[in-house]
Parts: sequence; structure tokens; C-alpha cells
Amino acid sequence: MNAMTRRIVIGTAAVSMAVSLAACGKAGDDKKDSADSGSKTKIGLLLPENKTARYETLDKPLFIEAVKKDCPDCEVVYNNAAGDVGQQKQQFEQQIADGIKVIAISSVDAEKSAAWVGDAHKKGVKVVAYDRAIVGADAYVSHDNEKIGKLQGQAVLDALGSKAAGANLVMINGDEKDPNAGLFKKGAHSSLDGKIKIAYEASGEWDPKIAGEKMTAAISSVGKGKIDAVYSANDGMAGGIITSLGNAGIKDIPVGGQDAELPGIQRIIAGTQTFTIYKSPKQLAPAAAQFAVNLLQGKDIGAQGETDGVPSTLLEPTVVNKDNIESTVVKDGIYQASAICVKDIAAKCTALGIK
Repeated sequence: MNAMTRRIVIGTAAVSMAVSLAACGKAGDDKKDSADSGSKTKIGLLLPENKTARYETLDKPLFIEAVKKDCPDCEVVYNNAAGDVGQQKQQFEQQIADGIKVIAISSVDAEKSAAWVGDAHKKGVKVVAYDRAIVGADAYVSHDNEKIGKLQGQAVLDALGSKAAGANLVMINGDEKDPNAGLFKKGAHSSLDGKIKIAYEASGEWDPKIAGEKMTAAISSVGKGKIDAVYSANDGMAGGIITSLGNAGIKDIPVGGQDAELPGIQRIIAGTQTFTIYKSPKQLAPAAAQFAVNLLQGKDIGAQGETDGVPSTLLEPTVVNKDNIESTVVKDGIYQASAICVKDIAAKCTALGIK
């Protein structure tokens, strides 16, 4: 089955909350990691993998914080599937067996998850599709994923300027099992096609190691001196790609990413990565938490629109480069300047006004 197609474009959804970025439990552990102890009403949170740092360090604590704000008597039961669809299925089924009536899930495999949703509904369990669309879910919250791809593609072209025409681009896309990856790819191609030559394209499977290996293969295929820019679907893979480029002696070419992860922000300051896409967890996690609480309490969920029949809210992404780090991820409190500006890049932070 093809990934769900985005049918609507939703404006920015402003969701504010106090942010806690405390260290989190071990990813991929099947043990329940709860916000509180005792016999409270439970909401499930299932995240897909731990190779992308944001899930453990941002999404999880922000979701828990938002649930506690909207429903002080609720408890969040958390699991991370570590990229294993079978493990996520077990986690989903266990949460239902434990009596959880609302589960927010960012699926490892959206097609397989759709069947689980049907089974959950038969047992009176509601499902919130968190960041990755699932057919038949009761609610869906994400950023405008096709627009993210368009922004990524345009940012590559902007970085190349007049050199874009005739330039060779390597595209390293996300995991094909993730419906968002298809939307990122579609959006990127809509910006890039006809304006730059795509000399090599492959999936990096959201894995920095695999992305680095694909980059090495691209260098061999296209030629060391013939690659002018690299599109990476996210920051984690961009790290592996940049390492591969460095090992081949290739530098000073635009490399993009996504997720505004701390290492990605630091690479932008250092000059090895050109941009990232900021999808504010301060918007995403609270919106998903509110959907979950409203479903639990039988309230209208307050969706801003609909995607393939699923009540949905799509949030607005932002391109982040060296010029707006201070006004985005620092201003929003996602990262403290002291955490970003480690010794190796401290002088460059000062020059950019990051403080």
C-alpha cells in the first residue's frame, strides 16, 4: 500500500507549554517507563526508533509533560520499538492487554500498523497517529511533511545559487517503510526536478551508518570531484554522510538535513552542514497529547482539518541555517546556547550572536 497522501495544508498551530528536557530512559526497552506511579488512568506512547535522537530527548518528555498538564490524573506508559516492527506490535498489544484505552503511536511500518488499529477499535481502544500517518486512526498530528521536502529541496537550490543549473546532487532519502519519508521525497523532488541533476539517489533507512555507506557508493559512482551538493532526509543520516564526504576529502559543499538535532545544529555552526528543518516538538508533542487526552475523556479533539478521513492537525516547519539558530531552537528553549556552543565552535557561535 502506498503511503498516505496529504490532502490538506494547515497553517501554523501554536501550542505552548513549559519544556522539560530531562534525560530519558533507555530506548528500545520493553519495560514500561511511566510518568507517575500508582493506579492512574493510562495513555500509551509508542515511538519508532532510537537512532534519531529527538524521540528520546524531545518527543517523549514533552508528550509526558503535556499529558500531565491536561490530565493530572493520567499516567503515560512509554515504549520505544528501536526500529523493530515486531517489537512495536508486541508493545501495542501489551498496552491494550494492560487496559490502556488511548495509544499515541509513531509507527515503524504504517501499513502493518493500520491492521493493528482495526484490532484496537474492536476492543474499544482509540489510536492517535503521532507524526506518521496511519489509515483508520482516530486522529493524526504531524508537520506538513510534503512541505518539509519542498523546503529541503529549495534550501539546497538556494545554497547553490546560480551554480544549481548543471550541478550534480546526491539524494539520500529516508526509510521507505515510513510514510513520511515518501512525502519528504515527493516534496523535495517537486522543488528539485528540472533545476538540478540528480546524479545518485538511494534510501539511507534513517541509519547514519547506512547513509554513510550510500554516500561512499555515490562518490564511487558519480566521481569524487563531481558531487556538488547532498540532500539528506534527516540530520542523523547527514552526520554519516558528512563523515563519508570528509573521508573522501570532499568539503565545502551544501549538505541539508531535518529534525534540528543538536549535532546537526552544531555542524551548521561548524560549517559542515548547511541547513536543517525545525519541526518544533513544542508544537507536535502537546498537540498529540491533547488529542489523546480528549479522546480519553470523550471530548471533541479539536483537529484543524482532515487527512484521508482522519481528523488531523498539520503544523508548519521552518528552515534553520546559521543565520536563525538563535531565533528558533535557542529562543524556543529547545537547546541552551551553552549546550550548543562547545569549545570547538565557541568562537563561531560568538560570531553568529548565539548566546
